Amino acid sequence: MTELHETTETVSSTTPTTGELQLDDRTALQRVAGLSTELTDVTEVEYRRLRLEQVVLVGVWTTGTADEAQASMAELAALAETAGSQVLDAVIQRRPKPDAATYLGSGKAEELREIVLATGADTVICDGELTPAQLTALERVVKVKVIDRTALILDIFAQHATSREGKAQVSLAQMEYMLPRLRGWGESMSRQAGGRAGSNGGVGLRGPGETKIETDRRRIRERMAKLRKEIRGMKTARTVKRAQRSRGPVPALTVVGYTNAGKSSLVNAMTGSGVLVQDALFATLDPTTRRARLADGHEVVFTDTVGFVRHLPTQLVEAFRSTLEEAVHADLLIHVVDGADAFPDKQISAVRNVLNEVFDDEEIDPPPELLVINKIDAVDAARMTQLRAEYRDAVFVSARTGEGIDELFARITEFVEAGDVEAVLAVPFSRGEVMARLHQHAHVLETDHTAEGTRVRVRMPKAIAAEYADLRID
Repeated sequence: MTELHETTETVSSTTPTTGELQLDDRTALQRVAGLSTELTDVTEVEYRRLRLEQVVLVGVWTTGTADEAQASMAELAALAETAGSQVLDAVIQRRPKPDAATYLGSGKAEELREIVLATGADTVICDGELTPAQLTALERVVKVKVIDRTALILDIFAQHATSREGKAQVSLAQMEYMLPRLRGWGESMSRQAGGRAGSNGGVGLRGPGETKIETDRRRIRERMAKLRKEIRGMKTARTVKRAQRSRGPVPALTVVGYTNAGKSSLVNAMTGSGVLVQDALFATLDPTTRRARLADGHEVVFTDTVGFVRHLPTQLVEAFRSTLEEAVHADLLIHVVDGADAFPDKQISAVRNVLNEVFDDEEIDPPPELLVINKIDAVDAARMTQLRAEYRDAVFVSARTGEGIDELFARITEFVEAGDVEAVLAVPFSRGEVMARLHQHAHVLETDHTAEGTRVRVRMPKAIAAEYADLRID
């Protein structure tokens, strides 16, 4: 068992933490149900902003069991509530594949229209990514706004991103999604200017210019190019910071996992820090790094990352490279799983699929992984027996109660010490900074003072051993 774990940060019990301030800021302004300026006929709208109030959820069940289909809809409901919606009803249709025209089929689309009228919903959310044609066709039938799972997730990311880079990445992902779906109704989007933006320029200067939708697409592409340039610049600064961390002997432990699996709570429990914790999907979007000291004296760095989700939009996988890069350059992946979830294996697969895609793109081997089953305080004894039998190498913890945290630290300590090197160094008296560093970042086992300096037997990380190879005498 590991003893008390110190942390390099001191958090006052009366001073609000950064996470608490962020949580207060999120809850300060709430959507008000029942107040809407939505037009009765959506075909009168040229531009629409994604505003979710009262929604009906729709899913097409193509594969898997009925329980898995229900779980997928429950997750969609949690996503909708995280975005600020009120879920009024949810329906699932069993069919081999989504209808190419209206996602549901014409008959079921009409039934959905009746549900919308009966509930008074102003938005329909589909559990899948719809094509532009499917969105338009279904919207014409139900007469209210229709969005898909991808647009919903993008909306949540837009609400929760706090850093400059996070906001830029969300904006880029939204534009990539919106560009092929930009549309209008009637003739409003096909208006054209003449050769001189509508002026009568005379012979040879009159003719069709850009339509309104073409102008909007061009402006979006220009904005996307500007955002990509800004993100590249931010990546350079991030790479420099990571290089500074990697030059030191402190192991980098990256916490990954499914959204709302309790990653931030676990980081707080292990470091005593104030990372934002909220019972919501995608509460954490920006990587947060915290330093802690193990009981044996080793220092480690924990990085909290964005959560994954099934069918994570491709735009977001590409946009949130900053978070995923922390996983790529980690010494150890701490993979947190929600033990109270009905299908933890689905969560594990979703996370590993995305990470493997990133590792393949970077052409590097993935770092070691430590599986952590969290929220065991919410699991009954029978379920715990089943989980322990299924995940024999995992660590079972509760970030809320602290149960299992000592065992997790012990496993981390075992991993960190496995990379240590034991050696004997002859340190001259003129190199006093070497002894100071060894006492701070290594384990000094024996010390013997001689006329020339200090002879020390030490167990140290490989990074330090490589730096002081010229001092080794064993």
